[in-house]
Amino acid sequence: MKMMRDVYILGAYSTRFQKWLDKSMKALTHDTYVGVLEDAGMKNGRDIEFAWFGNCSMGTLWGQDIIRGHVCMSPLVEEGLFPERVPIINVEGACATASMAFHAAWKDILSGQCEVSLAMGVDKFYHPDMEKVLFAYEQGIDLSDKERLIQEYEVVAEECGRKFEFGPGRTIFMDTYAMQACWHMWKWGTTQEQIAIAASKNHYCGSLNPKAQYQFEVPVEKVLDDYMVSYPLTRSMCAPIGDGGAAVILCSEDYLKSQPPEIQKRAVKVLASTMSSGKHRDISEPSLSQWASEKAYKMADIKTKDVDVAEVHDATSFCEIYQVEMLGFCPMGEGGKFIESGATKLDGPIPINTSGGLVSKGHPVGSTGLSMIYEIITQLRGEADARQVDNARIGLTENGGGVISTEEFACSINIFQKT
Repeated sequence: MKMMRDVYILGAYSTRFQKWLDKSMKALTHDTYVGVLEDAGMKNGRDIEFAWFGNCSMGTLWGQDIIRGHVCMSPLVEEGLFPERVPIINVEGACATASMAFHAAWKDILSGQCEVSLAMGVDKFYHPDMEKVLFAYEQGIDLSDKERLIQEYEVVAEECGRKFEFGPGRTIFMDTYAMQACWHMWKWGTTQEQIAIAASKNHYCGSLNPKAQYQFEVPVEKVLDDYMVSYPLTRSMCAPIGDGGAAVILCSEDYLKSQPPEIQKRAVKVLASTMSSGKHRDISEPSLSQWASEKAYKMADIKTKDVDVAEVHDATSFCEIYQVEMLGFCPMGEGGKFIESGATKLDGPIPINTSGGLVSKGHPVGSTGLSMIYEIITQLRGEADARQVDNARIGLTENGGGVISTEEFACSINIFQKT
């Protein structure tokens, strides 16, 4: 695929992810937007021509659906921070929501329709009523055909000699990920300790990230001894509920050249942005992330070995083991050994989830994808401080959302290059 125009990240920002009890969705939107403007060197957003707003929680948890982005952005228009009459498109795709917003804004610039476009994701999933929260998460599956999903996982469970657990008071996402992990352990000899090593590594990275929800280390033994959520996944291996926002401002090369030298110097080029959709599949079949990553490598004209740093969607720490296989960092079935070897540590050949990953950085669903992009931009700019990867030139993000059968409903792969 031939690129139509070069696209650059002008500004990138993320709030800290945590339980923001004292902040509304509008307040989090304001903080996120002002942060990305400041990072892009903009006093206001008068040059922004389009905005894509990602969110998943406002309807189910907070009673505002249909026009979420418009509601959250309207105070910014009144303050003179966001330009009047600029279109805002609401985006929703479960955990891949923010990456979808990014992909759309990228296409704005790529096609020549815009010189400057905004992608933002803001979510607030911490709620005092956990039943509502669990119901909100369950919107990420096909509720009209839930029995089929359960039956598919019961088949997987029978194959690997386990029982698929599900039911009231549980999250079906953790249960499905757990069963995928059990099958991987049965098929390839992956161990619970290897999953714990991935979790511990990411908690260490989170301890170095001032914007992470969890900023403490968790040794492998404590990961294993933690509360069991759904075997083999303990609490320390699972992403927490939280709130926060992230955003990027994308621009054309012509617009970038009009900016001051200090802004141009920090710009990061988008080499590729691809998406794929899930399907009902046999668990032994490669997933949608492999399909999307192969397309992205081709678009970027790079090989897997050219990637210097990556953020992958570790809603559970097993996911990191699986995704290093799907992204081609190691052969199929060797993800556990690859993680155990230290290959994905900060000083390893391919550092992964330097932000702390979802298990430590946090996972406010509608903002997660853009927070992953923010981390990669920070790394490529050389601004990651204690968690900085040496000589990082090319970075990748993998972000999935929803569940259909034994994979996600949606997947996004983005590749970036230091300018």
